[in-house]
Amino acid sequence: MKYYIIAGEASGDLHGSNLMKALLKQDSNAEIRFWGGDLMQAAGGTLVKHYRDLAFMGFAEVLFNLKTILNNIKFCKEDILQFQPDVIIFIDYPGFNMRIAQWAKEKGIKTHYYISPQIWAWKENRIKAIKRDVDKMYVILPFEKNFYEDKHHYPVEFVGHPLIDAIQNQKPIDSTTFKAENNLNEKPIIALLPGSRKQEITKMLSLMLSVVDDFPDYQFVIAGAPSQEYDFYKSFITKNNIKFISNKTYDLLKIAHAALVTSGTATLETALFKVPEVVCYRGNWISYQIAKRIITLKYISLVNLIMDKEVVTELIQDACNTKNIKKELTKILNPEYRKNLLTNYDALEQKLGGTGASEKTAQLIIADLNA
Repeated sequence: MKYYIIAGEASGDLHGSNLMKALLKQDSNAEIRFWGGDLMQAAGGTLVKHYRDLAFMGFAEVLFNLKTILNNIKFCKEDILQFQPDVIIFIDYPGFNMRIAQWAKEKGIKTHYYISPQIWAWKENRIKAIKRDVDKMYVILPFEKNFYEDKHHYPVEFVGHPLIDAIQNQKPIDSTTFKAENNLNEKPIIALLPGSRKQEITKMLSLMLSVVDDFPDYQFVIAGAPSQEYDFYKSFITKNNIKFISNKTYDLLKIAHAALVTSGTATLETALFKVPEVVCYRGNWISYQIAKRIITLKYISLVNLIMDKEVVTELIQDACNTKNIKKELTKILNPEYRKNLLTNYDALEQKLGGTGASEKTAQLIIADLNA
């Protein structure tokens, strides 16, 4: 079978790579062409375009880059027609993927969606397009199945969360060796996960690092995104207790004592590694003003959304400032507070279901193609 996969972000690259491994394992004749990143490229197949060339976040940023986005859509359609896949598998990234899905459906190409667009957060009216243009939907959050089936009468498959597999498949590391290889000292580590896009990193890293002097007994370690070069981060490394590692976020989380994390998949990853965290988010002012008027969710972090309560503190927009970051970081370093937080993390993992999301999804895709 011929599979065309489209992932437009770092998290999509991770889940896409594991799905590709499962497809290649279950279908010995699989041909895969994809939009994604380094992890998907390492899994096999042919990389068409890297997600670093696709990622524009926020309403204002999309408007400023509209010409590039439209050119990418045009190129994607041409590439799909040339490849003639048996199925297109979309991974999140809805602004782009839903446009391709509509076009593909009209062309008679099978459309499968792995990791649903977050229409439960905003743009719920996208359900009409999903019902019309998506043949099969595979969801990874437990509440999404109820949302689709009970509220919108659209059947979906809950396959469990692929992060559980991704984390369990990690090889153990020797912390002493890892620290020595990455120029880290013996002080406890506060991991900084400021996102993967330049505009996001610049804003969030400046805020996260503004509390460094208040915690002299810790080392602050920046988790460099695979999509960015070291030179971009260099200007932020201004003090002895600020360190940097690139493309080793999971290894860093294995030995971190606490973390400051920008909202997104990283909030869930950090929780599954059982690292106490503070969620920090401060976006473009225009984008934030638009978003807060159309997004009705109580929380922005996946941890709190899945648990339906505030498990981790969220510092959003104006609340995301030096004073509050210092206060909340102090709190999660307190042993008693940490104990309660880790109990909630255990409950979170139970809610997400078991292992095998990638294998299950690959099996369902192949079964549908052979039906």
